[in-house]
Amino acid sequence: MKQKMAGGPGSIQIKIILLIFATIIALSTYIYTQSLISQLEKREVKVAELFASSLQQVAELEASDKDFTFLLDVIKRIDFPLILADSNNTVSLEGIGERVRNLELDSTLSNSQKLQFINKKIEEYSEYNNPIFVYSQDSTIISKIYFGNSSLIIQLRYYPYLQIIFAIMFIIIAYFSFSYVRKNEQSNLWVGMSKETAHQLGTPISSLMGWNEILKIHKNNADKVEEITDEMNNDLLRLTKIADRFSKIGSKPKLVDTNIVEVVESVVEYFNKRLPNTQSKTEIKIISSGNYLVPLNQSLFEWVVENLIKNALDAIKIKNGIIQFIITDDVSNVYIDVSDNGKGIDIKNRKDIFRPGYSTKKRGWGLGLSLTKRIVEDYHKGKIFIKSSIINEGTVFQIILQKK
Repeated sequence: MKQKMAGGPGSIQIKIILLIFATIIALSTYIYTQSLISQLEKREVKVAELFASSLQQVAELEASDKDFTFLLDVIKRIDFPLILADSNNTVSLEGIGERVRNLELDSTLSNSQKLQFINKKIEEYSEYNNPIFVYSQDSTIISKIYFGNSSLIIQLRYYPYLQIIFAIMFIIIAYFSFSYVRKNEQSNLWVGMSKETAHQLGTPISSLMGWNEILKIHKNNADKVEEITDEMNNDLLRLTKIADRFSKIGSKPKLVDTNIVEVVESVVEYFNKRLPNTQSKTEIKIISSGNYLVPLNQSLFEWVVENLIKNALDAIKIKNGIIQFIITDDVSNVYIDVSDNGKGIDIKNRKDIFRPGYSTKKRGWGLGLSLTKRIVEDYHKGKIFIKSSIINEGTVFQIILQKK
């Protein structure tokens, strides 16, 4: 169960991926938008050329044959600002509506101010697009068409920059959010592991203290002293196992073919002798139809059994508590059903119970079931899940392990 430190290689890789992802989004949007702008600009140039061609055709027609309906159709297609000037780049204010399209003129301006405004726009449009000339029959220039970009093109020009800003904001928010989550997880992990260590050590130490007091009382009773020292030796062995478990965290444990029933029995026996001090009138049973060999790391799997027993003890709120380990098998797997008659698990919480840090207890630290899941699934390639749970009736966890 290697835990990567916040800011470690895994954290840096994710941050780099976020940066690359945001950069790709920004570049893709910019390239695509520029392509759209280019197509729209070409379309507007063609419309302006079509307008110039129409004006030229009108100039070439005889006065009696003039039909301007096609010119009106062209004008309707113009959705960008356009100024029709004479050959000297001047615009007459007379009939201004026919010479200036899609360009708002402030009605409060004087005529000279309006002309000044139009001339300024002519200079501005000349920077973006070359003017289109309208020729007479003798090829002299009779008009010049100046045109700017439509509002759609202007909006599209700004869109990539807005997208880049959003991408930068996304990177900043994602970076700080990720750093906060990683730092918070790391803090919870260290706190949880320290509390889990204290909790693991607490039971055998408390037991040893109790046996020590009993030993003082029965120090002259040889038979009793022998019984007490045997139990003290069991607690010392448990302390050794706890140290061994924590030493295995972060390394690949060795799996040995082991009788799974005997492993469960050893843990159950240890708890049954100490239950009166922790939970009155709770009975732990084992139901098995045989002995099954499974590739196990015994020290770590005993930790799994202990965590499930502790979880069941915390859930049992009635006096006559029952915890059962039902062990069965088929051709390829061994199944361990761990049931209790406790308070059950609400369906909305079932997906979170194996998440590190999740606990329904006020003073819980939420590592027991998380460690259990990792030991079963990461180290033993098995599965553990809630098989069933009914509020105020109990819960059944199922472990599936592959046979040798």
